[in-house]
Amino acid sequence: MKKLILSAFAVLIFAGSALAQNRFSSDDFAKNLGKTGTLCDTVYSLRIVSDTLTLLNMGAAYPNQKYTVAVKGNKITLDYTNLKGKPLCVTGVFLMYKNRPEIQISEPAQVNAK
Repeated sequence: MKKLILSAFAVLIFAGSALAQNRFSSDDFAKNLGKTGTLCDTVYSLRIVSDTLTLLNMGAAYPNQKYTVAVKGNKITLDYTNLKGKPLCVTGVFLMYKNRPEIQISEPAQVNAK
């Protein structure tokens, strides 16, 4: 029984460290271009461009944002009016758009509002 508990504990620790490896900060953005990861930061400003594109400026307000989250499509429903100043985690591929760090998301599973 002790071996089973120790094995389960070891698996949980390994799984937690594997998840943590995919989670990195905006400082590591350039090193991880083209890779999928999770970034958590505060939404400082946003711009609703159309009914299928919203830009979230994270880490600082536009034009000094650390990175932009491009919410594409209409599958993701966020309370945009109350999102400013709130922490948000997004998972997606790290890209550069017009020499600016950006993550594009289109599925609800890619967003985790804290």
